[in-house]
Amino acid sequence: MNRPRVAILVLCYNGSSDTLACLASLRQLDYPQADVIVLDNASQDDTPAKVRAAFPEVQVIEHGANLGFAAGNNVGLRYALAQDYAYALLLNNDTEVAPDFLSLLVDAAESDPQVGALGPMIYYYDAPTRIWSAGGQIDWLRGICSMAGEEEDTGQYARSRTVDFVTGCALLMRRNALERVGLLDERFFMYFEESEWCVRVARAGLHIRFVPQARVWHKIPLNARFDKEYLAYYMTRNRLLFLRATGAPWRTWLHALILQDLRTYASLTLRPKWRTRSGRLGMRLAWRDFWRGSFGPIDLQEFSGL
Repeated sequence: MNRPRVAILVLCYNGSSDTLACLASLRQLDYPQADVIVLDNASQDDTPAKVRAAFPEVQVIEHGANLGFAAGNNVGLRYALAQDYAYALLLNNDTEVAPDFLSLLVDAAESDPQVGALGPMIYYYDAPTRIWSAGGQIDWLRGICSMAGEEEDTGQYARSRTVDFVTGCALLMRRNALERVGLLDERFFMYFEESEWCVRVARAGLHIRFVPQARVWHKIPLNARFDKEYLAYYMTRNRLLFLRATGAPWRTWLHALILQDLRTYASLTLRPKWRTRSGRLGMRLAWRDFWRGSFGPIDLQEFSGL
């Protein structure tokens, strides 16, 4: 059976053991027309050499610098377009996949030409039946992007459905959708870029589809918190960039800046039990850089001594 060709793009920055485990799970795929391309953001742990030794069938593209999520994946997306792949799959290197997950995603895409992007059910690796992501929604009143999940799988998300976005942790993009909307916006560097990408897909008249039968396990901690300064920086700055890029109305801006960001900053500053948490400097630098129009990666020396 002639199946569409898929380029699987595995972006990594260090974490060679995770990358090797991800590739081992991809080797078990039942989909015959998939090629794996590892995109290396200048790892310092010999990831490229380890991958070439253990998986000689995998192509490795070394960037020579940490390009971040958006620009790093864009290298692979350009490659997929140049090599005439029908689909490109973004896949985090800290994931492991079910053997049939790609077949299920492609089958769902091929059954509906109006679908531009798709995502699987994603579970926590350390809690294999606890959902991390079951598709995402955008609250345009408050300017919030959130994912369904953070709960045990009891069949509550068993039906495939149209969603506002799917996480870039595992995202299948149809070639003609990519040609219509373009690449990831590299100003984001990391966080919110896939949400903005999916908004472009939807505004081009295509659907974003969540396919729960396709399964992936993500090695993210169960108690993961975004309480480091650099994370607060990217989450704050890029949320504002997302609002600008998508043309959010002024009411959304008012809610985002006054009712959320300033309230969060005040809580971090004034509440005794929150004063030890990180985030205040990251938020201040995020506001500064957003209004200056300074995007891409931040110099981490800005957070030195923290």
